[in-house]
Amino acid sequence: MAVLYLSDPERGAVFRAAFAVALPHIAFHIGNAPDPLAVRWVITWTVPTDLARYRNLQLIISVGAGVDQFDLAALPPGVGVVRMLEPGIPQQMQEYITLATLALHRDLPAYLGQQRAGVWKAGRNLPAAERRVGVMGLGQLGRAALAALRPFGFPLAGWARSAQQIEGVDCFTDLDVFLARTDLLICLLPLTPETENILDAKLFARLPHGARLVHAGRGRQLDHDALIAALNTGQLSATVLDVTAPEPLPQGHPLWSHPQVILTPHIACQTRPGDGALHVIAAIRADLAGDAIPGLVDRTRGY
Repeated sequence: MAVLYLSDPERGAVFRAAFAVALPHIAFHIGNAPDPLAVRWVITWTVPTDLARYRNLQLIISVGAGVDQFDLAALPPGVGVVRMLEPGIPQQMQEYITLATLALHRDLPAYLGQQRAGVWKAGRNLPAAERRVGVMGLGQLGRAALAALRPFGFPLAGWARSAQQIEGVDCFTDLDVFLARTDLLICLLPLTPETENILDAKLFARLPHGARLVHAGRGRQLDHDALIAALNTGQLSATVLDVTAPEPLPQGHPLWSHPQVILTPHIACQTRPGDGALHVIAAIRADLAGDAIPGLVDRTRGY
């Protein structure tokens, strides 16, 4: 039995060292495998073009939190797909969402614009209790974000396709009702056919006038032109974006310099190799034991 690692070689070396301690009886290859038939697990960001060579493959394990880079429908039906559940990812997302939410709540984009223009003008600080925050996506990252925001006193809500219960959070399955009560929208949805371009003009129009947006889901969920139009008309007052499509944006794109936009280069979460290796080891141990595999994706739902 063997593992094939097809991502960054430096990170792969960290994985290999962890495997040598935890699973020394399993061969660990970086970049290529001398015997394709021995490969039972592939760790990668993209599906290799020669996937058919690995006829005994059991799991494809993503090196990142998402799996939308895979064409799940094109994979062999017996191959499981595992997303990264490295514990540092939700912790980092908590940091980023707190940073972005407070930046929008305290009008940082406007004050940065005033600084560039040499203007000294104080606005009104709205109490957190009067800023209704809503999170789209109530998986691991969405729940972690809500837990991080709870101490600030924002009225919190969440939206998901299926009914959820979270202490201190109003949970909705009705998107219209959820949007109507949300002054600051946070998108942490996985990318699926249903969520592609979900952040469009129609959705923005259902938010209260002057709402704010934090987008740290996936770039293809956002209609960039609709966002710019909503900012220019005042329907949205400001946004923090960590993801775009494409990445990076073309030079000269309006979002680079828009005064109501704070743009970060997809840095909300970064997989830490040591913790990532421990998650993969746990997944492989579960596979060997016939137990539930942490991070196993429901391929019919895309997450």
